[in-house]
This record gives sequence, structure tokens and C-alpha cells, in this order.
Amino acid sequence: MSHFPINQGRTPPGTMSDHSNTRTVLYGSVHNLQSIAVTTLDPRKDGYWVIFIHGGAWRDPVVTSTSFKATESILREKGLPIAGFASISYRLSAHPNHPQDPINTDPKDFQDAKHPGHIDDVEAALAFLQNTYGFGGRYILVGHSCGATLAFQAVMGAVSGPLPPTLTAQPTAIVGVAGIYDLRRLRDTHADISAYQEFIEGAFGADEMLWDGVSPARVTGSRGVESGWKSGRLAVLAHSKDDELVDGSQVEAMKEALSNWKKAEAHIPVQEDLNRDRRLRVLSISGAHDEAWENGEQLARAVTFAFEQLQEMGLTP
Repeated sequence: MSHFPINQGRTPPGTMSDHSNTRTVLYGSVHNLQSIAVTTLDPRKDGYWVIFIHGGAWRDPVVTSTSFKATESILREKGLPIAGFASISYRLSAHPNHPQDPINTDPKDFQDAKHPGHIDDVEAALAFLQNTYGFGGRYILVGHSCGATLAFQAVMGAVSGPLPPTLTAQPTAIVGVAGIYDLRRLRDTHADISAYQEFIEGAFGADEMLWDGVSPARVTGSRGVESGWKSGRLAVLAHSKDDELVDGSQVEAMKEALSNWKKAEAHIPVQEDLNRDRRLRVLSISGAHDEAWENGEQLARAVTFAFEQLQEMGLTP
């Protein structure tokens, strides 16, 4: 294993029905990766947006917003109360297997992002979507691998600097699939494989105290998910025992970190919901690390499971 991860396959295109509208929109002007693939469906007040953040170790140029196409195609056929789909691309860190010449490469295509660039982009994309479509808290934030890291970072009390995250409305649910939640633990678990140290350092630098400070499973209290995700109702952690890149200890660490969040009541307006309970669920899926999005079946299964949980909680029809 010389890098983490590189995907040689190609995701089959999703099929869209006549009443949908799919387009790519830009949420930033600094880089060409500051874009979102958006599909709007028939308007429905009870619908949720499904917003995806891709993985790829913060650096893989092969893995972009298009990695959600297969999953979206499957979800479209399930009759779920979905108002729209969005798949976020964000600036990437340098990749040793994809060298670029800084002199001859357009700055808008050059990969050199460092933390907090990745999470800043995700938050900017979410703000753009919110300003454009105004869905409030009616969205499910879904992340695969480091996309799951970014999803939970978006609701931490503080991760990108001294100020809290800029989300005007937090997601009702977060679904982490094959997620990375503790950077130091991931590196230590795979200490014999240099690529782990390499890609974490490439995204966050060499300061391991910073690694801990941005790891959703490590940060507690007011700076963590525990107090930061005030209006959240459902967290789903999906993991496959066949995952060859991210081990099960990541889910265990995140489950523990979310235990205090689960015990507390959600902060929501009284008129919206008398029941403020929260749910934390661990979902077992199958297949290798990238199979979840490559064929879309397991990623779609995790999202469908989240909708089932929300329905049981009385939060969706």
C-alpha cells in the first residue's frame, strides 16, 4: 500500500427522472474544486436534503463529488422523503502519486490545501446551499471516510479556529460511513504503513496536538460534538468488518465520544417538537472501504437506515 486511498474504478452515472434538475454550482472562486453537484426534486415541505461529503484522505483527486452518483441513483428509487441531493467537492491536499508543477499548473487546479482549508470549504458549501435552498435543519449530512471526519467537524464547538462553526442551521442527522474519527489512533493502529502518517501530516501538519484537536472522537465538552451539535437528533456510524483501510476502533472511539451527546436533550424550539430525544446507532455494512460508494449499495443502505430511524422518531413521514 503506497497511498491511501486511490480508486481505479469509475462510478456509473446516476439516472435522473424528468422532474429533477441536476447541475454543478460554485460556492467559491479560489479553486475549481469549490463546487457542489446539486439535484433538486419536487418541492415537499416534509422532505430532507441529503448532503454528501466524499472521502479520499483529504488528497485523492480521483474521488470528488461524482463519487455520490451511484448512491444517489439508488436512493432515487426508494421513495424516501428527499427534497434534494448535494455532493460537495472541496480543496485537496497534495498527493505524492499525482505531482503537480506549481509554475505551470493553474492555481485554481493546484492541490496544496491544509487544515482548516478542507472544513472551511465544507462549511462554505453548506452555507451556500442553505442560502440558496433554505432547508433549515431538514438535512442529513453524510460522509465517507475523511468525509465523515468533516461532517462531524462541521458540528464541533470549535475546529477551524477560535470561532465556532458558521452553520446557520445544523443537520438533524449525520451518517458517518467508514469514518475516520481519531487521527492519532488511526496512525498508531497502522504504524507499519507510512502512508497514514503521510496523508494525515499532509492535511494537518506535523503537530499531533493539532491532530487531537480536530479529531471528533478526541474532543469533549464545549469544543467537541458533545456540546457543539446542539440541535442534532440522530447519529449513525456505519462500518464494515471487511474494511481494509479504516479499522473498527474508529467507530468504537466515536461511539464513546457521542455517548454524552446522546444523553443530553436536543436544543430545538418548543413549538417544533415536544420530544427532544436523541439516537446513536451503529450500523454494520459489508464490503471493502471504497465499495460503499463505488457501487453505492452500502452507502445507500446507511442513508435509508437513517431515514427509518428518523421516521421512528417522528421526524419524517
